Amino acid sequence: MDERNQITEGVIWKQLLIFFFPIMIGTFFQQIYNTADSIVVGRFVGKEALAAVGGSVNQIVNLVVEVFVGLTSGASVIAAQFYGAKDRKNLNKTLHTSYAFGITTGCIVGVLGFFLTDTVLTLMKTPQELMADSRIYLHIYFCGMVFNIIYNMGASILRAVGDSKRPLYVLMVTCGLNIVLDIVLVVVCRLGVMGVALATVSCQGISSALVTVLLMKENPLFQLKLREIRFYGASLKSVLRIGIPAALEATMYTIANLIIQVFVNELGTDTVAAWGTFAKIDAVYWMVVNAFAISITTFVGQNYGAGKVKRMRKSVGICLGMAYAGAFLVSGVLYALAAPLYRLFTTDAKIVQIGVDMMHFLLPSYFLYVAIGILSGALRGAGRVLVPMLLTCGGVCFFRIVWMFGVFPGYPGINTIMLSYPVSWGITAVLFIIYYIRRFPKVKRIQE
Repeated sequence: MDERNQITEGVIWKQLLIFFFPIMIGTFFQQIYNTADSIVVGRFVGKEALAAVGGSVNQIVNLVVEVFVGLTSGASVIAAQFYGAKDRKNLNKTLHTSYAFGITTGCIVGVLGFFLTDTVLTLMKTPQELMADSRIYLHIYFCGMVFNIIYNMGASILRAVGDSKRPLYVLMVTCGLNIVLDIVLVVVCRLGVMGVALATVSCQGISSALVTVLLMKENPLFQLKLREIRFYGASLKSVLRIGIPAALEATMYTIANLIIQVFVNELGTDTVAAWGTFAKIDAVYWMVVNAFAISITTFVGQNYGAGKVKRMRKSVGICLGMAYAGAFLVSGVLYALAAPLYRLFTTDAKIVQIGVDMMHFLLPSYFLYVAIGILSGALRGAGRVLVPMLLTCGGVCFFRIVWMFGVFPGYPGINTIMLSYPVSWGITAVLFIIYYIRRFPKVKRIQE
């Protein structure tokens, strides 16, 4: 490894892009990984299977994943700060504590999720014709929950220390394998939804093993040793201080989406299928913005640990400009290609038309989220997590919940549901800009 840390010393825009592209491409492969399930069942099983995988199941899986991605962000921020400060001892304690935490919580959540599946699906008013397939998918998914959490934990730590390439290689391998298994288990073996669930869990197991092996390789500042995986009190406290607010934020986001899914479920199977498919398609947009958000969290975290506040602030401005450019480009392409993209998932003309209308309604407002994502990532990297969490939970999540129960009954329909998104983004973006200006670390002395 080059002894010169490019994140704290290199050209900012160039290093942001070098770090960003592997994350974005990796997220793209992650999306293909997830989308392959929907394409295969939509094409070879039927629209009920497509609605099952893309409806309530998708929201429940997102809830679990986003909560733990939030928790792993605590590990990644602390790891980035210790890496920037070249603190080998505390970096290794953070690494081993994070793994112990991931294994423990993965097992607990897997068991709870398995036994609560029916209850949650019923509370979400999942259409009866979708219940059997939804139950099968979730039961298998929760059995492999620990693999998902270990992979996300390990990959987030690798990115935190500036290694965004090797997590990409892991995703490329497992994505290709997942597609092959989907086709074999669904098309050849005719296992339906069970087949895509088994393919997903199998590949998650392989990805968790690969990322663990990567962390076990010797590095000047860190190395994972299986016999040293345990909880270190101070490290756990630091990880949870950052991770819990991020997890709560992710939880509120997904709870809001779960509630929205309940209202969507009342609009019929065609709308459910179109809505779930939209979530697969517009993930291309979110992978760009979120890749920039992950990049700026690592940049701010390492420069914060190195004491380079001036460089922190400069990197945020550059990252915002890049993220807005990417957001306008991607949302424009998705808008133009809405119909052919939907036809990849289904040949049902009604579902395609509903989905195209959804995309044309929402995509023009997607740029509003950019400030939220980038500024939230920057503030998290600097250790400021509580207020951003409250802003997001209130401005986005709580607002949407109130909207659904207050506005939807008077104006029922999918357009009312979709309108809650741009309104909540706009309000929250303004709040984030004000807080960033007031509270992001300021230059008090020459840092570089």
